Amino acid sequence: MGCCTGRCTLIFLCTLQLLAALERQVFDFLGYQWAPILANFLHIIIVILGLFGTIQYRPRYIVVYAIWTAVWVTWNIFIICFYLEVGGLSKDSELLTFNISRHQSWWSENGPGCVRKEASMSGITGLDSHSYVSVIGCALEYRYIEVMHSSFQILIALVGFVYACYVVSVFTEEEDSFDFIGGFDPFPLYHVNEKPTNLLFKQTYL
Repeated sequence: MGCCTGRCTLIFLCTLQLLAALERQVFDFLGYQWAPILANFLHIIIVILGLFGTIQYRPRYIVVYAIWTAVWVTWNIFIICFYLEVGGLSKDSELLTFNISRHQSWWSENGPGCVRKEASMSGITGLDSHSYVSVIGCALEYRYIEVMHSSFQILIALVGFVYACYVVSVFTEEEDSFDFIGGFDPFPLYHVNEKPTNLLFKQTYL
């Protein structure tokens, strides 16, 4: 298969997915978003598996990758619905942190143009001096940044799914054609040696 085939395109898509997942993992770690951290980690493993299967001509690994892309698209649709508060979901809930903490997305305080102000809670002991934080002046609300991240992931995953199915079909056709010409068939060698043996027997008889 040449370099301009679906195989090389799938390798490029897997590499792009891997870089995008690593970038997203970094910001999810900074925001202590535990559910996305686990999802990203699993996604990175499957993408590496799909990349290995594409390079080493392993259709089964690519099938696993294709199945995972469908799951990954579903997960990112849920993330979009979560931040857009669709279907009763709330972006202020602790769902993505497993109710362990009240942390939100890292972009909520560090988005483009955001100014973070800290104010002390006077008269309340046991709290840090900067327990109250207000964020103003954001050029883009953090939930839209998260939605754009998920939308990009969905786009790459859908294209990757299409090319994964194409590459699997190409690999399967190549394996079938190789079997058809006797690539794994031991009988042609037997039939080649069979004719001289019969001729030798006839000559001895005569």
